Amino acid sequence: MSVAGIVQKISSTRGFAKAAPYVVPALDRAVHRLTRGRVLLSALLLPGVILTSTGARSGLARRTPLACMPEDGGRSWVLVGSNFGRTGHPAWTHNLLACPDAEINFKGRDIAVTAWLLAGEERAAAWREVLAFWPPYATYQARVAREIRVFRLVRK
Repeated sequence: MSVAGIVQKISSTRGFAKAAPYVVPALDRAVHRLTRGRVLLSALLLPGVILTSTGARSGLARRTPLACMPEDGGRSWVLVGSNFGRTGHPAWTHNLLACPDAEINFKGRDIAVTAWLLAGEERAAAWREVLAFWPPYATYQARVAREIRVFRLVRK
């Protein structure tokens, strides 16, 4: 089994879903800060961004490290609000719904983006691509009653 296969298997477990939301983002933020934006630890397995969105209630800038699926040669990105298969939607999804103008740091570059929640056939097509890209998302969706939110971010 490949390293990616092992990581996919581990990331599909309930134990990972319980610990990862606390450990992975903290490590990503620390390494990203220490390397001045050059390294995103989780991006060693999957492409990743640091999303800077506006807090839906606070209005403050919120930085969140996230896995992403780059599209169109880096002109757009798909973000999946899986929350590691936990029951609630992640806070960053609420923030993007309230204020879709955001910024991402992708491969050390800051990029202004606009986000929109995918629905209908557009979501279904993106979901198929996302599952081919990272199969554990199917396990996350199977664990929860909510429909996992899928966003597309496009350069401004």
